[in-house]
Amino acid sequence: MSTPSSYQVRFIHSIADVDALEWNTLVGTTYPFLQHEFLLALETSGCTSRKTGWQVLHALVERAEAGSKDIESAEVAHPDLLACMPLYAKTNSMGEYVFDWAWAEAYQRHGLSYYPKLISAIPFTPCAGPRICAAAAENAEEIQAILFAAVKELAGRMQASSWHILFPEPDLKQSLTGLGLLQRTGCQYQWFNAGYRDFEDFLATFSSRKRKNLRKERERVSEQGIEFVVLEGADITDDHWQDFYQFYQSTYLVRGRAPYLNEKLFTELGRTMPQYLMLVMARKDGNNIAGALFFKGEDTLYGRYWGCTEEYQFLHFETCYYQGIEYCIRHNIKRIDSGAQGEHKIQRGFKPVHTWSSHWIQHAGFASAIENFLQDEQQHIDAYVERASDYLPFRKDLEPGAK
Repeated sequence: MSTPSSYQVRFIHSIADVDALEWNTLVGTTYPFLQHEFLLALETSGCTSRKTGWQVLHALVERAEAGSKDIESAEVAHPDLLACMPLYAKTNSMGEYVFDWAWAEAYQRHGLSYYPKLISAIPFTPCAGPRICAAAAENAEEIQAILFAAVKELAGRMQASSWHILFPEPDLKQSLTGLGLLQRTGCQYQWFNAGYRDFEDFLATFSSRKRKNLRKERERVSEQGIEFVVLEGADITDDHWQDFYQFYQSTYLVRGRAPYLNEKLFTELGRTMPQYLMLVMARKDGNNIAGALFFKGEDTLYGRYWGCTEEYQFLHFETCYYQGIEYCIRHNIKRIDSGAQGEHKIQRGFKPVHTWSSHWIQHAGFASAIENFLQDEQQHIDAYVERASDYLPFRKDLEPGAK
């Protein structure tokens, strides 16, 4: 077992500076968004860069003799990679889904700079998963403590205000609490598979009125002449990506905003990690009119992006939710993580669940004020989750899992 003195932390400016096999061996294959291919595609497409406010600073933990701790030594070899962590220097709060705009404004009112800040997260991806990945033989707690110390040192050199770990797995949340990081609670909506035989079996858990409403939604989509095609992996062609990007882009343009992601990212993901992708295309009169892109984990289907050329009644619900539910039932996938926001998901069988983030604030006065805010906020979130659960459509005598 290694001791803390035998570890060192090095920060790199591109995921390309670490061997893909080494990185992927540490992060595993169950969570698509930490794959070397995913993070590299974000970089090569220009979605993560200094210009977009996502400067790459991924952390590598190596044996002390393997390289240099100097942030400018990214070219040094690292033959013995023991742990890794995604890390970015942010100059804005875009694409994070844990909203701290009020914190930045408070800093500004007091004549202080909130940016840059450091963030361990997956850009543009509010899906919980691993954030610190260590080899099984290593001491995870020691590695976490050493990473925390290294990040604090880096923050001092960069004059960064804080470090934020967004959507970590629950086990890491507990460890970070022990290191003194503040914890923030949020809420999302997820669907859980209780071993349903088919979609009708799922609907059998609904109350009569809610079941009837959902059936009408699906029937209405069909009555409008819309059909669906499920594409996976290499079956997703460049033409599909071109159509899908137009759909995705339209969801931003109608609000007068530029999209976070570009077409190059999607085509690159289709080329380098097709095994993780599932695309639902809606078709009418022989033309693609809408699409929803899902990522496949070991036991989770992640609903990520969607768009359409024209609005049709209930098209969004069918493309993004019901087609995904049917896919999970067919493939015995345990849950759908549908990302941020969307109370309309509740009446369609998506349960409100807690999410977490962890925060280290360098300024002691602001750290105390934010801690008080987070305690009050958590009470409101807990109460909301409890109230929202009362609006789930399930029969009171037959909750999912009680069949």
